[in-house]
Amino acid sequence: MKILVIEDDEQTAAYVQTGLRQEGHDVDHCASGPNGLELAVSRDYDVLVIDRMLPGLDGLSIVRALRAARRDTPVLFLTSIGGVDDRVEGLEAGGDDYLLKPFAFSELLARLNALGRRAPSKREETVLKVGGLEMNLIARTVLRDGQPIDLQPREFRLLEYLMRNRGRVLTRTMLLERVWDFHFDPKTNVVETHISRLRAKVDKPFAAEMIRTVRGAGYALHAPA
Repeated sequence: MKILVIEDDEQTAAYVQTGLRQEGHDVDHCASGPNGLELAVSRDYDVLVIDRMLPGLDGLSIVRALRAARRDTPVLFLTSIGGVDDRVEGLEAGGDDYLLKPFAFSELLARLNALGRRAPSKREETVLKVGGLEMNLIARTVLRDGQPIDLQPREFRLLEYLMRNRGRVLTRTMLLERVWDFHFDPKTNVVETHISRLRAKVDKPFAAEMIRTVRGAGYALHAPA
């Protein structure tokens, strides 16, 4: 499943992310309410895990905004607020389940699996296409205009993330987190080096550029005009 965790407590967030990734799930994390709402609205997730108390925008407000926007992604609230009235308030706001802190990871996983079964089934994407660029996630092959492109594993992962977010500016921090699983700045030019290598293979041999630098912001992949 693709899961978004909106949780500002670093220890709880790390505990949940690590466990879910070890179970094979694709996990995004956000530590603030406004950023969490933006992600939940702009991307497709199977389940949302949302803390009740968040900086900037609380969990209830996030879910109310999602339901008002007709986003019906299942929501599991994480909270230290254990009163019946609080649980009822969360469910009436549009939440689907509640889990009190502290919690056992096995129970969290079971509840998320149950919510995931309720979500509308989606056919797993196995081929990504942007213009003449095509990536087969099963065969682990890449073609551009029918010509094969040989990529190293990290280059493949970087290009996959760019293709999944076509047209969207991806910051250096986002790339470090999703491609290298770094949740800190390693103070190296690893991103710039891999972008350069990727351009040499994906762009240089062809007439039109697809991987663009957005000055002061990051990188984006676009289909040729």
